Amino acid sequence: FSVPLAGVGAVLALAWTQTPLSVVALLGAVVLAGIVVNNAIVLVDRMNKNQQRGMALEEAILEAGKARTRPILMTTATTVLGMLPLMGFMGVGNAEGAELRAPMALVVIAGLLTSTLLTLVVIPTGYSLLYKGKRIHAN
Repeated sequence: FSVPLAGVGAVLALAWTQTPLSVVALLGAVVLAGIVVNNAIVLVDRMNKNQQRGMALEEAILEAGKARTRPILMTTATTVLGMLPLMGFMGVGNAEGAELRAPMALVVIAGLLTSTLLTLVVIPTGYSLLYKGKRIHAN
């Protein structure tokens, strides 16, 4: 569920800035997919563990959201801040070849920001819909 959410932000950013799709931008999409999937796994894993501990579905989802929002936001913030120099933000990273790296950074930044906001809503909602009425038992 989270990878298409990231794709929406990346495609919109490329269109808005009129940046052509390139191999470097697609490389950014691969990086983006890995980060976004990790964020969703962290959230879903906590929900599963909460249910294994005997929490009701809604309680497990709410607790996971409270417990995992900060780590997800921290991952997003550090990645976005790390990518800003690749875009030549505020004169940093404006060395030769910056125009080659900028599409990758744009895809990662826009996709990650969009996906983070949507993942914190869509993943718990999808989890709730998929597991409504079911309980996950420890093996």
